[in-house]
Amino acid sequence: MPASSETMETAKGMQEAPPRVEEKPEWWASPATVGLMGFALTTMLAGLSNLPYPYGVGFGLSPVVSGLSSNWTVYGMAISFGGAAQFAAGLIALRKGNMFAGSAFIGYGSFWIAFTLMLNQPFVAGGLSQGTAVFFGVAGFAFVWMMFTFAFLINAPKHGWGITGVFLLLFVAFILLVIKFFQMGGGATISDGESWAVGGEIILTGALAWYVAMADLTNWNYGRKLLPV
Repeated sequence: MPASSETMETAKGMQEAPPRVEEKPEWWASPATVGLMGFALTTMLAGLSNLPYPYGVGFGLSPVVSGLSSNWTVYGMAISFGGAAQFAAGLIALRKGNMFAGSAFIGYGSFWIAFTLMLNQPFVAGGLSQGTAVFFGVAGFAFVWMMFTFAFLINAPKHGWGITGVFLLLFVAFILLVIKFFQMGGGATISDGESWAVGGEIILTGALAWYVAMADLTNWNYGRKLLPV
């Protein structure tokens, strides 16, 4: 019989030290679907913004419509879903110990926020509509994100063909954007064919990311690998 100071609970060890943090049950769900969807859908809208006139009107760097910024559709998505939601997904991924996904989601979430700030007033003060020199800055912006993407591309094969394909297409997209905006900075006119190539490649990048996100959601929901990634 336990001593008078010992209860049945203490006798059964219920007052033992709590488990270490890393041993506690996981209660964060995977943020991959939200992060990838935020990246995918915003990227597809950005791809539409690179299509030639009149197809890109209302999405991106095509002529202004009714006095509105021609990036208005991309801006809203970039701040909310591509930016804030993807950034939050990155924080959750880091909390779960996934440095690759966490760094990628926080990085590209920050990219979309920076993209909006860079192209929106008062940061360019009308520069995009008044001259071509500003486009050299946009080319530089695309170049540093090409470098960021390359760092993930060389590590992506460990995470499956889907993620590898997304980073490969994204790396190519940034190369095309560097070329496009460098040409625009020099005063060159971008042909419709080049605009279709750049816009189409970016849309394809987003579409593959959307597929990977859909596969992640579907496979988790049904508890088995229905869609390959």
